[in-house]
Amino acid sequence: MESTKWRLLQAALPHVPFDGWSEATLTAAAAESGVVPALAHALFPRGGLDLALEYHCQGDQAMRDALAANDLMSLRFRDRVALAVRLRLEHADRELVRRGSALLALPQHAAEGTRAIWGTADAIWTALGDTSTDINWYTKRVSLSAVYGATVLYWMGDDSDGHQATWDFLGRRIDNVMSFEKTKARFRENPLGRALLSGPLKVLERIQAPKPQPDLPGKT
Repeated sequence: MESTKWRLLQAALPHVPFDGWSEATLTAAAAESGVVPALAHALFPRGGLDLALEYHCQGDQAMRDALAANDLMSLRFRDRVALAVRLRLEHADRELVRRGSALLALPQHAAEGTRAIWGTADAIWTALGDTSTDINWYTKRVSLSAVYGATVLYWMGDDSDGHQATWDFLGRRIDNVMSFEKTKARFRENPLGRALLSGPLKVLERIQAPKPQPDLPGKT
């Protein structure tokens, strides 16, 4: 099934700039890839929306693969994060992303769009070896989701040579995140922070990251 989904998506990509992530695109992809329409709709029951989300997921996987091929130990941590975001965008097509962003910006699809960005942030932190299990698991992903979302919007309108303006923008956003992480660390270390965490804010220590769920039969 995964290979069939890949074939359908590859056949769909040339149609997206003209028909968007739509039912028409899925129909054309099924015809050109030789996949029976009933199977195409079973694999992508929500048509163009599921095609767009599959494209996004494949982009996350391409980023993981590219990141694994790099020597990260020679980089500062903030540069590792920046590299991951940059690799994620370099493995994407701007027109396809633009079409997807327009679709996921619709009110009925906004939750899916948020979930997709969160998934990318989670993929990046996990690939970089994040082992946090408390509230830091959430705050890291919230911060990076904001950075990634803002950078994508900037990148879609950036015509600078080699998208250098985007990478500069990304660098500034990453610096903001790292400053926030340092502020959190200082807060935990100072006497007032320790007092609050042992009293009014002690509930934050009980917040745990979600445990990975085992794959279910038939889950893709």
